[in-house]
Amino acid sequence: MAHTKAQGSVKGNRDSKPKYLGLKRGSGEKVSVGNIIARQKGTKLHPGKGVSMGKDYTIYSLTDGIVKLKQLRGKKYIEVLA
Repeated sequence: MAHTKAQGSVKGNRDSKPKYLGLKRGSGEKVSVGNIIARQKGTKLHPGKGVSMGKDYTIYSLTDGIVKLKQLRGKKYIEVLA
């Protein structure tokens, strides 16, 4: 009798889930206390005045105000100005 051998399952079509990194609030936008401004891997953006950084490098607002992005000595900073 003619038999067809069983086919192996496909292993090459897996993909990792999206991480949703990047700026969540742009320069000039209003934020309130605790709002996430940016999610990142490592310190691409550094916290400035009115902003803090979580253990996963998430930058969030400590005060109500307006987001300001600035560059100083080759580093990018995020601030929240009241």
